[in-house]
Order: sequence, then structure tokens, then C-alpha cells
Amino acid sequence: METISLPKSFSSHVVAIPYPHRSHVNCMMNLCKSIASRRPNQVLITVIVTQEWLGYIGSEPMPYNICFASIPNVIPPEHDKAADVSAFFEAAMRNMEAPSEELLAHLEPPVNAIVGDVELGWPAAVANRRNIPVAVLWTMSARCYNITHQLGVLAGNRSMDVDLLDEQEMSMRIPEMSSAELSELRKFFHDTDLKFMQLSVECLSQVPKANYLLLNTIQELEPELIDFLKTKYPFPVFPIGPSIPFSELEESHSTINGGHGAQYMNWLDSQPPRSVLYIALGSFLSFSKTQMNEIVKALNNSGIRFFWVARDDESWLKEKCGIRGLVVPWCDQFGVLNHSSIGGFWSHCGWISVMEAVFAGVPILTFPLWLDQVPNSKQVLEEWKNGWEIKRSEAGGDVVVKKQEIEEIVRRFMDLESKESKEMRDKAREVQSILRQAIVKGGSSHANLDELIRNISREEN
Repeated sequence: METISLPKSFSSHVVAIPYPHRSHVNCMMNLCKSIASRRPNQVLITVIVTQEWLGYIGSEPMPYNICFASIPNVIPPEHDKAADVSAFFEAAMRNMEAPSEELLAHLEPPVNAIVGDVELGWPAAVANRRNIPVAVLWTMSARCYNITHQLGVLAGNRSMDVDLLDEQEMSMRIPEMSSAELSELRKFFHDTDLKFMQLSVECLSQVPKANYLLLNTIQELEPELIDFLKTKYPFPVFPIGPSIPFSELEESHSTINGGHGAQYMNWLDSQPPRSVLYIALGSFLSFSKTQMNEIVKALNNSGIRFFWVARDDESWLKEKCGIRGLVVPWCDQFGVLNHSSIGGFWSHCGWISVMEAVFAGVPILTFPLWLDQVPNSKQVLEEWKNGWEIKRSEAGGDVVVKKQEIEEIVRRFMDLESKESKEMRDKAREVQSILRQAIVKGGSSHANLDELIRNISREEN
């Protein structure tokens, strides 16, 4: 491999390596843009992505001190990643390490810091072999990190079958967790593919080899969990979230209106304030056609306005949705959530989506499928109280929520005048205020990111 020459006028060269999935790439890129904007003339950032992802984002406008380098794809782009999530996860962990390390050896100027996704597993080991400081980024909540960490504690050197451990043994292994938290841990294990969980625990087992742990969350939103994690590692744990594109928000409306998003933004502009329910149920896993039919019938009967992003089902849904609904295959979600016409967000509760809704002050109607979406929903419902849920049976994802149940709750959820809806919206504004205070100068996340940059860019304090 030839040496890749990059501009040499910078005092620090940081390499960022995201896990090759949309939410992870977006999170890493937003972090990189934040670092780049804080030190535009000092820090050069090279982002290592697969060839597939270079095709997706390589032509997007970037700060001049961010560039890309590519490695071979984890699996062929045409492969259905949703068909076997665990197999893709394992391929990323096993197949990206060698070409990434080879690339590091040929970058000029020499790399003096790495920021790698925790769920790749190997960035800390690669950095240690090359004697380069490394920060590992956890893109989800501190709550989800702690659950996965505790599963690793429970597993130890034995098989990852939590059912083999009774409540007393679980309490002995992790005495800092309450009985309610242990119950949540057991349920989390039941709801998650065993192979996927084994891989996640393996990745977290590599975190102690790093120099920093970065959490895509806010100190004030998860204080106890973050403080607990800080006691578990001998190095800094920095909550630097939310890693969302809030700095680009002012530009998003004009940019979208000038491109392929003009139609949906014009439609949103024509709707009354807070009258539209935004629906986005994830890009990686989908619901059954039976469930989708129930949702469509409920929405059409409810009489509410809705804006639905459905990448794979757009054509089918367009034929079924009534005149009050607009269906699109893609949108700028952050820009949409911050539009004045949006009054609620029906979400699968991916962490990035939750953080974007909190920033926008939009209440969340939770409908989680699996993994971190379930504890994320619990935080919305029980801790922050900035949303409601569409309840599903404990039996799991095959259970269909009927039209009547959906219709009733979306009507109540979008009723701006009811007492319960007003209380929820007040809570949404309270949590929004907490988040926004954390990201401005002097706020906790702003200060943590500055401290990280000072460390990885070898600045004098």
C-alpha cells in the first residue's frame, strides 16, 4: 500500500473509525465535525470507512480538516444486513482490523490519536500495538452500556446464559444493582439475540485497554449511571453527547428546500403548528405487514396529520395512506423534528432518535423492537416522562397491536389541549432545557469535549 499523504500544516492528526452502520457513522461524523470546528487550524481528522460508506458520505460537504480513507467492505453491499445482524456484527469485528491497521501505517502525517467505535472491539488493541492514544466511543446510552457491562460481569468465564443464575447469585456478582435493575437485566438478555449479546460483551471487554471512554449522552440526564461507570475505569470517562448535528440546524431548512427534500418541507410548512405526528420506526429492522396494516388503518381513522418515513415500504404505504398523511423514503430527521409543525414523534427509540427528539422538545410515542430501544423507551417513560408508549405484549415482536389501541393513543397523544398531553409536553421542554444547557459553552458536554480535545491533540492546558 502506498503512503497516503495528507496536509502537513496541522499540529495533530486524529483517525476516527466508526462501526459501519448508519447510526454509528452519523454519531462518529457529528463528533468529528464538533472536534474539527473547535480546532480548525490545529486538528486534522481522517475518517476510515468501508468503500460502501465512502460511497454514501464521501461527497457530502465537510470541514476542510476532515478527510476520508477507505478499506474493503465488511460484506458485499448488496447483502441484506438485517437478515443476520449478528453475522454482520461479527464480520465488522473480524474483517476491519487488519486493513485499518495497515492503513494507519501509511498515513502521513503520522497519526497521534485514534477515536474508535466500542462495537468494533479492536481499536484499542490496534492503538496499543502502535503506541497511539485511543478513545473509544459508545454511541448509545450510559444505561445500555451499564446493562451490557453487567452482562459481562455475570457471564464471567462461563456461557452467557443468565437463566443459569438465580437472583441470589446475580446479587452476589453485581451487588450494586437493585432487584428491579437485576430484573431489567434478565429481561434485556431474553429480548436480545444470544450471539449478538456475546459479541457486545466481547467488545466491552476491550474497553479497559483504551485511554478514554466517550459516552454519547449527557451527565445531567444519566448522572448516577455515568458516575458509576467513572468508578470502573482508571482513565477519563467523558459524556460528550448528544452527537447530533445541532450546529448545522440553521442551514438545514434552506439546504433541504434547495434539493430533493423541497416537497416534504413545503408540505410541513403548510401544516398548523404542532399538528403533525412524525413517524420513523428505524432503518435496520421492520415490522410485519400485518402490523403495518393495523398502523395504517389506525392513522387514517384517527384524523390526525402524519409524516411517515418508510424507506422500504414507501410505495406500498403511499397507496394506503389517506390525504392527511405524507409518506417519504428518506428525510433529514433532525430538521424535521425541529420544524414547527411537528407535535410528536412515534419512534422505535434508537438512542440517536431519542436525543434528537429531546433536543427539539418533541414528545415521544415509544414503540421499541429490541436491544437498547427497550431501556431507551423506559428512560423516556419512567425517568424523563417526556413520552407515552404503544404497549406490546411481553410475548415479543410477533404480537400485533390492534388498530383500535393505536387509534386511541395517537389521538390522545396529539391532543394539544388535554391535561395529560400538556403535562407530557411540559416534561419534554424541561428535558430539552437540560440538554441544551449541556452543549453550550460552559455546559458539561461542551467542557468534556474541550478536555478530550486538549488531551488527544497534545495541547497545553
